[in-house]
Amino acid sequence: MKRDAHRLNLKREIGIIGAVSFIAGTMIGSGIFMSPQFVLLAIGSPGASLVIWSCCGLVAMCGGLCYAELGTVIPESGAEYIYMLRTAGRVVAFMFVFSFVTVMRPASATAIALGLAEYIAAPFYHGCIPPQPVVKCVAAAVILALAIVNCMSVRLATGIQVLSMVVKLLALAVIILGGVVLLFQGHTENFENSFEGTNADVSSIGIAFYQGLWSYDGWNTLNCLTEELKHPEVNLPRAVVIAISLVTGLYLLVNVSYLTVMTPMELMSSNAVAVTWGNKVLGSWGWIMSVAAALSAFGSLNGTFFSGGRVCFVAAREGHMPAILAMAHIHRLTPSPALIFTTIVSLLVLIPGDFQSIVNYFSFTAWFFYGITLSGLLYLKIKKPELHRPYKVPIILPILVLIVAVFLVLAPIIDNPQIEYLYVTLFIASGAIAYVPFIHYQLCPGLLTKLTVFLQLFLEVAPAEKNL
Repeated sequence: MKRDAHRLNLKREIGIIGAVSFIAGTMIGSGIFMSPQFVLLAIGSPGASLVIWSCCGLVAMCGGLCYAELGTVIPESGAEYIYMLRTAGRVVAFMFVFSFVTVMRPASATAIALGLAEYIAAPFYHGCIPPQPVVKCVAAAVILALAIVNCMSVRLATGIQVLSMVVKLLALAVIILGGVVLLFQGHTENFENSFEGTNADVSSIGIAFYQGLWSYDGWNTLNCLTEELKHPEVNLPRAVVIAISLVTGLYLLVNVSYLTVMTPMELMSSNAVAVTWGNKVLGSWGWIMSVAAALSAFGSLNGTFFSGGRVCFVAAREGHMPAILAMAHIHRLTPSPALIFTTIVSLLVLIPGDFQSIVNYFSFTAWFFYGITLSGLLYLKIKKPELHRPYKVPIILPILVLIVAVFLVLAPIIDNPQIEYLYVTLFIASGAIAYVPFIHYQLCPGLLTKLTVFLQLFLEVAPAEKNL
């Protein structure tokens, strides 16, 4: 059977509304409903926490605009992976995709699913923390449900993203309006001496940024699916500016509302901030916030699956993952093998994981590779100025975001070294070792070919071409 006999193309079905929904919808997930207490716990004061949230929004905006230029210069899906492949070479790109499919994307999906499960379980365990086995079983069920949706239809996944975006905005609007009403009623006591107790050490600032930037994670979502975006040279930068500006404003207002309703101690000790807020402001209707937070995280997880499957798909197309992962369903035109693989790894990460540690290690790994990607943009600006650039950013932007990336990678290690960061670093480096036998020398090609043919028939998939 010839695998190349019938090649498929992923369709350009995502317009500007879908693009904004994918960025903002992926960003607004469990983070804003769970991370505020961890940011406050790390930085120590309400005023400093608001500064952290503002700076995180600025970093996300600068990073998103830099990625918009990369996405128009290299108009291929795959985000960091494809940009590293075109600038830093095959070994570095493989190190990224090796870490991405085994740590970064599964950790991201798992952390969102755990946050979602906490909110689903919270109404059934009023006054106490839901048991971890229950939370993990609910998280696994949600992961499986969204994997099925994304395998079924691009249009259905996009529709869920737009619908969940509406729910998120309504939920955040309720929180913001509740806070505004209480502020006008004179409840400003939590903002007196708001910078008192600030932790100004490097490690605390770094961890606070990790938790804050986790809530902004998703600013690069659209770069993962550039080939499915209509008019990417226009819609990519436009969607980045609209979505990140919207999210930053909402996050700041929501945090002000949290701090208006709850004391810093109440906020730091809350297991589900939005539910605590709802119980204090809405009374018997507090369960509404639990439902809204769960639906919000559901949309974020949907966006994570949608984009993560595409990176795996593109890496397989370039020969860095098994060929079966570069195939799409012959009828539904979805990269179902890549999505199934991502789902399996996410479920494995879910077994030992807890929310806070997953976020920290994800952020450490992510910003290491963001730094390499931004170095690639600087390389293209300096060494290849002749490349066609439908959209350009000033060179100072990638330099500033690169400095932030270096700080976020080094700060927790220098100020408060932990052995876990060494393990993560060694794991990233192991990607270069795995490259030699499995990619360079192509070990066991015969076995992989037989397995690919079997799975291709079983899953009804065929190779897909680039959609440029």
